[in-house]
Amino acid sequence: MEIKVQSIKFDADQKLLDFIEKKLGRLTRYFDNIIRTDVTLSLEPNHDKKVQVKLAIPGDDLVMERTAPTFEDAVVAVSDSMQELLVKTKEKRFGK
Repeated sequence: MEIKVQSIKFDADQKLLDFIEKKLGRLTRYFDNIIRTDVTLSLEPNHDKKVQVKLAIPGDDLVMERTAPTFEDAVVAVSDSMQELLVKTKEKRFGK
């Protein structure tokens, strides 16, 4: 699975990029046909960090975003929520 990260109006450091790769790379455990993952990182006016993840899977794109005080917290939150959504999507398509 290819993971593309785009940071808006700042440069993400390698430590953050590695963290994103590690957390979102685990999503293939729940749905093995993920084609591509697009991650957008941005800063909110109230100093919160926003992470938007778009997963390209056959037939659909799953999009989710979360806001948290740190990018790491937002990545964990979006990863956990996306994991649940992938399980539901897989069950809906292929049965239990």
